[in-house]
Amino acid sequence: MELTRTQVREYDRRAADAGETETATFGVGCFWGPDAQFGAVEGVVRTRAGYAGGTKRDPTYHSLGDHTEVVQVDFDPETISYRDVLERVFAAHDPRRQSRKTQYQNVVLVERAAQREALDEFLSARGLTADGIDTRVERLSRFSPAEDYHQKYRLRSASSLIESFDAAGYDGAELRESPLAAKLNGYVAGHDVNVAEELPAPE
Repeated sequence: MELTRTQVREYDRRAADAGETETATFGVGCFWGPDAQFGAVEGVVRTRAGYAGGTKRDPTYHSLGDHTEVVQVDFDPETISYRDVLERVFAAHDPRRQSRKTQYQNVVLVERAAQREALDEFLSARGLTADGIDTRVERLSRFSPAEDYHQKYRLRSASSLIESFDAAGYDGAELRESPLAAKLNGYVAGHDVNVAEELPAPE
């Protein structure tokens, strides 16, 4: 796939902004895989890898404390619902099993009462409860983005694509928040995503 810096900027300019999206935060093991997996999902606009669920201030990969690796996704509720996101989260792990290592535990972090209600309804439809599964269900108190080298990890291995973001003048934060980078991260990881068809025509 060939990509120009103009296509990068234009794709991201056309994407839904923060006021048009909702956010879901969850952990299902190492964050590289789900960051790519969910970036490929139709309706997911942005993804970011990070740390949450603990008490340590300013966690880092090498000083994580009691935090867990999580992925945060911004999604367009007109295209995909929070319940749809939950379907994919629970398809990606077994809620009856839990890692002993806090860093890689399964966790769903809800931000609002409506998310907790949706989660309870989702679990109840499957004969489950939040207290009856090993997956942690907690309120999101703080999310700390992971270091730049963890963001869009699969995409960073595709030099021809990442060079287009460099040419467009993207810094680490802009790459992390880029809707196109989220899609391409899924594409490079081998997920089914029709990003080439969605690109603006090159100038």
